[in-house]
Amino acid sequence: LSAGQPDPRLLPPLGPHLAALAAEIGPPGGYATDAVLPDLAALARDRLAADGVPAAELTVTGGALDGIERLPAAHLRPGDAVAVEDPGWANLLDLIAALGMRTVGVPVDDEGPTAGGVRAALAAGVRALVVTSRAQNPTGAAVSAERAAALRTLLDGRADLLLIEDDHAAELARVPLHPLAGATAAWAFVRSVSKPYGPDLRLAVLAGDEATVARVAGRARVGAGWVSTVLQRLVVSLWRDPATAELVRHAADSYDRRRDGLVGGLAARGVAAHGRTGINVWVPVPDETVAVTTLRDAGWSVAPGGLYRIAGAPAVRVSVSALDEADLPALVDVTARAARPTPTFTA
Repeated sequence: LSAGQPDPRLLPPLGPHLAALAAEIGPPGGYATDAVLPDLAALARDRLAADGVPAAELTVTGGALDGIERLPAAHLRPGDAVAVEDPGWANLLDLIAALGMRTVGVPVDDEGPTAGGVRAALAAGVRALVVTSRAQNPTGAAVSAERAAALRTLLDGRADLLLIEDDHAAELARVPLHPLAGATAAWAFVRSVSKPYGPDLRLAVLAGDEATVARVAGRARVGAGWVSTVLQRLVVSLWRDPATAELVRHAADSYDRRRDGLVGGLAARGVAAHGRTGINVWVPVPDETVAVTTLRDAGWSVAPGGLYRIAGAPAVRVSVSALDEADLPALVDVTARAARPTPTFTA
């Protein structure tokens, strides 16, 4: 329960879609002339607009992290400070460090980054802010309507700040989206297809202001060039398929049952875990090493919270995607013990 991958048993089958594409597109194509296929762009705009995200300008990247990597590189310089959620996505923390930039942690509760934390980060002079819209990794937080309104007020008129939103869970997050898109002059909204449709589909759509999207697309042209049009056609086929949409809804329901079952079971034992959306549950513990060891000795592998936090309190991350519902009672028992270890007394 430590990997954070989607459940492969719930991913839609790609074989029928690939077979149909093979018959449709014929021999392999040449170098792409457009970064985004028109059909993909039209569908992406419709899907984003339905969630309140303006998407007049968009491009395609090789997954969420690829898009997020290009954004600071297009706007910032080494040494600049980037506000990130604390606890937050471990890969993002590593990426900011690899770009030679500094992270400033923003505390997170179940409704997303706290207004006080964002205010403090802005006062500290951060040049960019990264927000996870829903299914935040590792806490499962989702930005509420009230939190979005408060953050928009804080960000209004900040011409010096790049706003990046990550909606990696997309259709798997069964709560309304409350985007911040457009709150600042420079902004980008990134939505990946990895969690609902499969991690090997290295594709995300990136919407934003005209200058930001142009910089990301321009940088791609002198590097990777474009995202494979075969992959783009495959995503179009998946998006258009009602049977695939039903499979994604089934997957979302399954994740919700497992996650809510773990959070509810722990609450009944007096352990306040977090997991409002997504596939992860964040369990505060007094000692991460003791908790991880206790769970390991009972046959469960979970991730230590130190991988995800900057200044936050100790915790462990439990990913429910590999969890069978029948095993929930046993997992609740041992996780509750790990979160409240029995004191050791010495004479």
